[in-house]
Amino acid sequence: MSAIITISVDKLLRLIGTPLCPAVIDVRGEEDFGRDPHLVPSSLRRRAGDVASWASELAGRSAVVLCGNGADLAPGVAAWLRGCGNPADVLEGGTEAWKASALAMVPEAKLPARDAHGRTLWVTRARPKVDRIACPWLIRRFVDPAAIFLYAAPSDVAAVAKQFGAAPFDIEGQGVFFSHQDERCTFDVMVDELGLASFDALRHLAIIVRGADTARPEIAPEAAGLLAASLGLSRMYADDNEQLDAGMLLYDSLYRWCRDATGEVHNWTSHKPKGQR
Repeated sequence: MSAIITISVDKLLRLIGTPLCPAVIDVRGEEDFGRDPHLVPSSLRRRAGDVASWASELAGRSAVVLCGNGADLAPGVAAWLRGCGNPADVLEGGTEAWKASALAMVPEAKLPARDAHGRTLWVTRARPKVDRIACPWLIRRFVDPAAIFLYAAPSDVAAVAKQFGAAPFDIEGQGVFFSHQDERCTFDVMVDELGLASFDALRHLAIIVRGADTARPEIAPEAAGLLAASLGLSRMYADDNEQLDAGMLLYDSLYRWCRDATGEVHNWTSHKPKGQR
């Protein structure tokens, strides 16, 4: 029987990608991480020995702590966090158990260099519609919950990227890796390149985003609705970051539909008492 302060791989998998996901803290040492620099989706890298200095970042949040085998560093860090008043579990079997289950892992090498606070920085064109909201949602839910997104005039994106060491995305330009490739939109490219294609719901969502973003609503019935909602949001918010905050809920709901509700039917009679149908 599992200890009450551990969480199974399957249970964590169900939480990742949702707004209720706890903070996932990877405390593997540099040598251990260097042997396989891939992250469980949504992980934050933190030094186990510095837990006293970063524990306050998690004030009011629950956490899942993982190390290589789930037994070396994670139990002590989780105990410290609980001592600070943060509910904290240890991932059973650590990253080794996650990898043994053949689940998605994010390659650190594909991410931009992190800032002094361990955050990834990204920059794209201002006035987002579809891809430039969908991609930040993907990164914050599956890659880096603390990621910073900058919106700039198209002519300024390259300079802003250089100034802050940010990764440009969804913009044409030499050396821009995360952008449209052939018929794929930027969201498609990120799902594939960031190691997330094993999430069936993300692959389904990617088709919807592609249809909405590339004027091909025929490839997914939901694409036209996503485009309509996206254009509506763009007219409701003059501030791009406020629009992103509002758009997070839109993509949260679409992801859960793709994952859990595609077979559910709702019509006039589905909720009426049997005698009235």
